This record gives sequence, structure tokens and C-alpha cells, in this order.
Amino acid sequence: MNKAELIELIATETKTTKAQAERFLDVTLDNIKKTVKKGDEVKLVGFGTFTKAKRKARMGRNPQTGKAIKIPAAWFPKFRPGAEFKDIVR
Repeated sequence: MNKAELIELIATETKTTKAQAERFLDVTLDNIKKTVKKGDEVKLVGFGTFTKAKRKARMGRNPQTGKAIKIPAAWFPKFRPGAEFKDIVR
């Protein structure tokens, strides 16, 4: 499912227009991104938790030359699915 299909599904189930559904989805995703960027968690009970995590610096290899390179530490978004979501997928 892509974003357009998700917007259509939201619009159908909430009996709103596609434009309104797209705004709802965009505002929701933007607020999740802003909150995680600040370092706070977004917990959606039954669905999962969005967090900000730190990846350690490590050594890697350039695939073209095989030369060892240092990959710096970096922040990345992390998602942990909730128990209900895991059960549905299983």
C-alpha cells in the first residue's frame, strides 16, 4: 500500500474527502517526525513506539576498493511494534 492508497482508505472509512484525509495523515506524520527529532517517544498503544536512537561509530569497507573506512556515529529513527500489532502480523 502506498500513500495515495492509504489516503483513499482513510477518506472512505472516515467519510471525508481525499484532501482532508491527506491533511490528517500529513499532520500526523509531521508531528511524529518533530517529536522524535526532539528526542521524545511517540507511543501508540497497540500499534508501536517511535523513538530516536544512536548508532555507534564503526568500521566499514568501501565496496569498490575494499578499503576500510570509518563510519561516524549517527542518530536514526527507530520503531518498535506493539504486542497487538505483532499478534496481528503473526
